[in-house]
Amino acid sequence: MGLAVRDRVREEKINGVIYDMSPSPHFRHGMINGNIFAIIKHGLKDSMCIVSMENLDFKYHPDVNDDYLCPDLMIICDRKYLKGGVYSGIPKFVVETLSPSSTKRDRVEKKGIYESSGVEELWIISPKERAVEIYYLEDGEYSLNQNYILQDDIEEEYYNAETEITLRVFPHIKMTLAEIFEGVE
Repeated sequence: MGLAVRDRVREEKINGVIYDMSPSPHFRHGMINGNIFAIIKHGLKDSMCIVSMENLDFKYHPDVNDDYLCPDLMIICDRKYLKGGVYSGIPKFVVETLSPSSTKRDRVEKKGIYESSGVEELWIISPKERAVEIYYLEDGEYSLNQNYILQDDIEEEYYNAETEITLRVFPHIKMTLAEIFEGVE
């Protein structure tokens, strides 16, 4: 199975191994991605950059092999590397929203690939915990810059639903924790 069959089966190919990403993840996964996508899409209006949501493969070693990832969200700005459903440049920003079946792969293998590929900003989101980890590329390695677990009960001491997060690579794009997890209980 290759890239041409992707419209029927969601998969990734990492270091020559194909990982089936079917069936679709829990609805919370899609809601979170949709919330972030809408905010970023609006923020990129009139920009050369675009945001994709689960529908664009990132071919991370285009000259070496045919391995590819399917990030949950990805911002790309260099469109000369965009061919059909494949992007072979370096994304500016990536979001991986965890699913029980892919958590280890997202946190270890894919994070390592994004890091070595030079992706400047990576968010790892846990729908179950309603948590966001934000990594910035510093001297070729990811450092955890921010880490949040949503507390949306205004009566609680650590209430943080209105905490605003700014994309490092696009500082005009901002969103609150409440906006990211809107509709997710």
